[in-house]
Amino acid sequence: MTGDMSLGSIRPDQKPPRALAIFNMEIGGTEQIVQQLVMGMKSEGVESEILCIDGQIGSIGEALQKTAVPVHKLARKQGFDWSLMAGIRKRLREGWFDVVHCHQYTPWFYGWLAVPGTGAKVIFTEHGRFYPDRHRYKAMLLNPLMALFTPAVVAISNATKKALVKYEFTPRKNIQLIFKGIFPLKRNDPEAKKLRDSLRIPGDAFVVGTVSRLDPVKNQGMMLRAFKEFSEKRPDSYLLMVGDGPDKEKLISLANELGIRDRTMFTDFINNPLHYLAAMNLFLLSSHTEGTSMTLLESIRLGIPAVAANVGGSPEIIAEGVTGLLTESDNESSFAIALEALCENENLRAGMVEGAQEQFNERFFASAMICQYRLIYCEPQ
Repeated sequence: MTGDMSLGSIRPDQKPPRALAIFNMEIGGTEQIVQQLVMGMKSEGVESEILCIDGQIGSIGEALQKTAVPVHKLARKQGFDWSLMAGIRKRLREGWFDVVHCHQYTPWFYGWLAVPGTGAKVIFTEHGRFYPDRHRYKAMLLNPLMALFTPAVVAISNATKKALVKYEFTPRKNIQLIFKGIFPLKRNDPEAKKLRDSLRIPGDAFVVGTVSRLDPVKNQGMMLRAFKEFSEKRPDSYLLMVGDGPDKEKLISLANELGIRDRTMFTDFINNPLHYLAAMNLFLLSSHTEGTSMTLLESIRLGIPAVAANVGGSPEIIAEGVTGLLTESDNESSFAIALEALCENENLRAGMVEGAQEQFNERFFASAMICQYRLIYCEPQ
């Protein structure tokens, strides 16, 4: 997106809006996007607060608090939680907010119920889908009504937009498309080399890896099996698994079982994983489903070609043969073949680094994302 990136939609006599972002705080791409939006809007005069509804604020919430962004939390109870709706409504009234930006479905449901009479308008962003996706017939009547009285429903990929229409009965005409964006990144190869050394990875090793929540939906068991197949042909290869999550111990056990544990490096959650990404020759994404992966965007921006399962929003990020390779979902042999193809063709990898620039200039800059949301924030109801 080009043009004036200032708050041009706000009249000189109009105050910038106050926004309350509501979501479930976990480690992942949604939280990073919320952080980027809050900080990007703050630099333009838009005041924001955060409300986490799962009882915790997480590391990103703590980071936002250090920048003087107020972060609140409520603990959602099982079943329909009247107290959660009342708590959101109380915060809206106390904070005199103009916008309540709900990230994911549950925050939208409760935010939508809490808004009437507060003067705030609702914005809903769908960041991704559960696996396997399914029709929720209870939503057949409710969701079209919610969408009708929600000034902006946003999907972060065309795949997510299609899922909202198909599975959530959200009218297509009510859905806007805003791609996730990231701020410019600077690669630090000396630090990446130090990191490799600290992990005892030989300097001439071929390193593949991922930065992700270790969760069943990410299908990292398939990634380990594909790496096993690939590494039999490339014994100088290493797999770097950056992240934490419920599947960690299970994945470590699988690596032992496959006989690749000595060349598979597991870390805990890393708040700023750029050096880990820069230490990789290839980035891997094996998910059953994806919205728009932040770490996939970051890896390609850093000049690291990717191999990813052809699901969700990944084919909207990866231009096949230009910035990476897409494989059949949940097919370890196909995944291993793609690894080998890129490993053996250095010229192809170099070409993919160049091909990434045009892709980002067109779609994935954070400034473009922030500008589009800012226009929605400032539109009158």
